[in-house]
Amino acid sequence: MNRVRVLVRRLPHGAGLPLPTPRSVDAAGVDLPAAVPEAAPLTITPGGRALVPTGFALALPTGYEGQVRPRSGLAANHGVTILNAPGTIDADYRGEVKVILVNHGAEPFVVTRGMRIAQLVVAPVPPAEFAEVDDLGETARGEGGFGSTGMSE
Repeated sequence: MNRVRVLVRRLPHGAGLPLPTPRSVDAAGVDLPAAVPEAAPLTITPGGRALVPTGFALALPTGYEGQVRPRSGLAANHGVTILNAPGTIDADYRGEVKVILVNHGAEPFVVTRGMRIAQLVVAPVPPAEFAEVDDLGETARGEGGFGSTGMSE
């Protein structure tokens, strides 16, 4: 399988942080680090949230998006996840990648410099074209909304 080339611009406050790199041959994503000052860790109180900088900006190729996803260890061990998961980085965005962390845990969570706070998955996104019609056709589900398919078979 061919790799997708993503250009990365290191911002001044990202100095010394590792570039996003897969941690294994078949890893779907790369870890994003926290680019908070070493002398000023960020504390997220229970129920609180914070916009955490990564110190990097990206140039994704046209036809791709960056999906910012939670790290399972932070969620399982601390109740910390991403508020808008998955967050989307559009191919034409050139600003810093930031992550909205939320603390659903019972204890304050301290974000330190270089901590791996999220995963980034680069995924193809075909362009969509929307066409207005009078009839959408029938399906077995029809207009059934939230919870309409039930919890079990």
